Amino acid sequence: MVLMDMMQAVLEDSGLMALWQQVAPWIALDERQLIFVFATPVFIAVAVWEYLKIRHDPRLMDAREAVRNFALGAGYQVTELLFAGVIAFPVYALCYHYRLFNLELTWLTGFLTFLGVDFCFYWMHRASHRMRWFWAAHVVHHSSERMNFSTAMRQNATNIFNGMWIFYLPLALIGFNPVWIGVAYAFSLVYQFFIHTTLVGRLPGWIELVFNTPSHHRVHHGRNPGYIDRNYGGTLIVWDRLFGTFVDEDAKEPPDYGITRPVPSNNLLVLWTHEYVDLFRDMARPGGIWSRLGHLWHAPEWQRPDASRDSRQTRD
Repeated sequence: MVLMDMMQAVLEDSGLMALWQQVAPWIALDERQLIFVFATPVFIAVAVWEYLKIRHDPRLMDAREAVRNFALGAGYQVTELLFAGVIAFPVYALCYHYRLFNLELTWLTGFLTFLGVDFCFYWMHRASHRMRWFWAAHVVHHSSERMNFSTAMRQNATNIFNGMWIFYLPLALIGFNPVWIGVAYAFSLVYQFFIHTTLVGRLPGWIELVFNTPSHHRVHHGRNPGYIDRNYGGTLIVWDRLFGTFVDEDAKEPPDYGITRPVPSNNLLVLWTHEYVDLFRDMARPGGIWSRLGHLWHAPEWQRPDASRDSRQTRD
């Protein structure tokens, strides 16, 4: 009951839910989900436009895969809709209840929310590539060998369960309302939809310097040795420049899209779960408990020492 009161206080403090309830009281959506409801028709329209442009080039577009990508995105949205409110939001409400500062929504705090969310996104995204537990969910987004707007929708229905949302909890502890955090995150994802394309070349220099662009994000989706695990930024590319993970797109080396171990099936369940299956199979190999658990937080390519040696050390 106390937790429910805290969650209600968070919603009321944002002021946005009351406005939505006046506009459409019959639809039970939070602000973040509402943004995606309005954005989805735009996504579809833009994806159709792109399809008409590149449909004759199988290297860039496959209609069946594009439909599959939107189905993957729908699965992601359904689990977010059903479970975010009972898994993630109560934790945010708890952190916000014990916040360090009382921050009112102003132009300044709104900008700081955007900046904080983008900073946290960078580290969440970086961890999603360098820690296998998070990679198990994120890998589906990179498993397509094509780069187009539908690829942006290629998300994992397990995202809400594997805990990537914990990276944003410090913002709630500081005093940023979780609803604002969710709204800033949603707008970031909307922006990122539009950088999944090969139709846009390099943009003016100052934009490429500050913002994540289609050119920067094509690098991120490349499996070329020099492109792997680069350009993690969400809306801004400045974090990659600051923390040494930025690589510019090289016209002499076009990105080769996909992952180094392609998925052998297009079944939605396989796409969502194949890396979890491989992860738990590796953890099931003989060895000490900490050695087994190491697969969760080490990089995806990490391999344990010889299993038989681990087993002998455990017995000793």
